[in-house]
Order: sequence, then structure tokens, then C-alpha cells
Amino acid sequence: MTATSAKKTSSAKTSGPSPAVMGTYARQDVVFERGEGSWLISTTGDRYLDLASGIAVNALGHAHPKLVAALTEQAGKLWHTSNLYRVKEQEKLAERLCALTFADKVFMCNSGAEACEGAIKLARRYHFANGNPERWRLITFKSAFHGRTLATLASAGNDKYLEGFGERAPGFDLIDQIGDLAAVEKAIGPETAGIMLEPIQAEGGIRVGSTEFLRGLRALCDQHGLLLVFDEVQCGMGRTGKMWAYERAGITPDVMAIAKAIGGGFPVGAFLATEEAAKGMVPGTHGSTFGGNPLAMAVANAVLDAMTEPGFLDGVAAKGLRFKQLLAGLKDEHPDVIEEVRGEGLLTGLRVKPPAADVVKACMGEKLLTVGAGDNVVRLMPPLNISDEDLGEAVARLSRALKVVAKTAV
Repeated sequence: MTATSAKKTSSAKTSGPSPAVMGTYARQDVVFERGEGSWLISTTGDRYLDLASGIAVNALGHAHPKLVAALTEQAGKLWHTSNLYRVKEQEKLAERLCALTFADKVFMCNSGAEACEGAIKLARRYHFANGNPERWRLITFKSAFHGRTLATLASAGNDKYLEGFGERAPGFDLIDQIGDLAAVEKAIGPETAGIMLEPIQAEGGIRVGSTEFLRGLRALCDQHGLLLVFDEVQCGMGRTGKMWAYERAGITPDVMAIAKAIGGGFPVGAFLATEEAAKGMVPGTHGSTFGGNPLAMAVANAVLDAMTEPGFLDGVAAKGLRFKQLLAGLKDEHPDVIEEVRGEGLLTGLRVKPPAADVVKACMGEKLLTVGAGDNVVRLMPPLNISDEDLGEAVARLSRALKVVAKTAV
């Protein structure tokens, strides 16, 4: 028997997760084969109520008919040509995103990490184009999450994620927490190019930047000639009850990274900027082989069709208010488990007293999907079009899970 055949024989006898997949995730031992709205159905036929939404990706739930139709139609026509040529649907999406935001220019990519990496490059390149190449550093915040590239990891400074990858990429001055405007002002120096943050830190524990803080950052950027860069990969696209989280503060950034919900489950990302901020992004400064491909653009335009329908965002805001009220009742019901209810709209979290991982596990036992986050928070991010009935069922399952955790902790 050859070594290769021996490996194949060994692999064939292995049950559970395949050893062929790199072990970079602590995956739950469940396989889903199809989805229906807010529900996922496993290969064993079990139905799970999805409050994870693929980590805030499946904003319109699973198998949304408009998205399925758009993808199916485009798949029969054209998949990929590259950005060596014009892509009609890419131009359409870019124009729509500009109309819905502060932006004049859009670069299409495939993920949130790529979008944030591109935003970092744009901010540095802007000052280079203005004759100030020494201005290349960004002020960023601990507990942030901007992606898994070497630069985006360095921008958040999470030691756990940086361990083993050599020296961290330079160019980032980290502030301990969002909200500390005095610390931000103190960190501004002659090499500062801009300030980059999530208006709501999702991975970091659903930490909401206050209106006063965000307005203060805008004022500092205007005063010192800096670019304000928002990462709305997770908190944008209707998640807060408004199309963009920055709208809460009545300000606009100069640059914004988006992804996740814009593709509704298909890999799509983008970074947006004002014409002034984007002035340095000339031919040859950036690129993406698959960014803005016809398949992705067909789906993203269908997502926007759904999210811009009259009353859609009002419905999200109403659901978010009801959800927060239900969670507040849950906190009263389980004071020994829930410490705080956080969030805006349908980007919510429970800061819990026992390990958040225990709550996530108990929710799995009730066939309810949730996601852990920093600061011992359990993230709850249902599809934006979840029904009131499913929202109530989710809270009922969450309550049962919390009872299990409370009993275990005694």
C-alpha cells in the first residue's frame, strides 16, 4: 500500500469533520443542506432558527426568491470577464450606492477584509497625492475587527489574532476604546492620515459609538485635514434600522467599507469614497480579479432592490424596537445570566455573566443559532425580514437556553 492510498483509507474511516479542512475554526458539528427564510435545515432534517445570519451576511434570510432569480438568470448569461472591461451591472450598483450614501466613487471587491484593506490604502494614497507622503498612519481602536489580512489585523491590535505572524504591520495608532475623544485628539500627529473605526463594534461586543463621539471625530478630521474612515461591513446595509449606521449621528465619513449584507450571502464587498478622498486612486494603484463580477453584481443589485422597497427599513426599525423590548424582558427574567442588552436595530447583543460560549452552546441545544463576540457578549443578528412570529419563537428558545445555563452554573 502506498503512502497516498494509506492516507485515503485513513481519511475514509474518519467520522465527523473532515481532516482535509484546515482546523482554523472551532466548528459546530452540524451540516446544513438548505435554508428557508429565517430557518436552516440540517442533513439530519433538524430545523434551526438562525439568529446568526451567516455572521450578519444573510440579511434577507435564506433562499430569498429575488436573489435566487437574479443569480439564476445571470448564471445562464455571463459569470466573469475581469475588470479589463466595463461591467454594466457593476456600474449600475456603483451608481446606486453613491445615490444612497455620501460617496462619489466605489471600488468593488469580494469581502469585508478586502474592503477595509482598500480603504486603508485609499487613505494613505490621498495624502500622497496631495504631496504629503509622510501622512500615512491611521488612528484605530482596540476591540475593533476589520478583517484577517496582515494590515487589518494590525489595525485592530488583537494579540490573539496576531500571534505567530511576525512583526505587525506598521502604521496604526491604537486607542483603548471607542468613546475616548480626548485620547483620539492626543494621538493626532504630523504623520496622521485619518481615523478608522466601526460606528458599532460588532465582533468587539456590540459596542455602540455615541452620536457625540462620532460627531467629535468628524470635527477633529475637519480641523486637522484627516480622512474619516468607517467600517460598516457588519453594521451597515439596514442592520441598525437605517441604511447606514453613520446616519444615526447626522454626519458622513470620507471613506466607507461595506460587505456582508450587500451580497445577501454571495461574496461581495466594496469601499466607497468622496471624489476628493479618492483622488489618489488612479490606474494601477489597486485591483481585484473577481471584484464586481457579473454574478456578484446581479445578486447585490437584487439585494438593494429589496432593501429600498418602500417601508422595508421602517419594518427593520420596528422589529429592532420590539426585539430590544423582548430582550429587556428576558433580562428581567434571567438577572443571574444577562448583565446588559446592547445594540441598535437588529444588531443586538447580550453581555452575559457566565461564559458567552456556554450560552451559545445552550442555544444550539435549543436549535437556535447565535454568535459569540468580545466582552463576553452573545450576538443576535436575525435576518432583517424575520417575521414577528419567528422573532417571538427565537426569544422563547433563548429563554429556555438561559435556564439551562443558569442551572448548570449553580
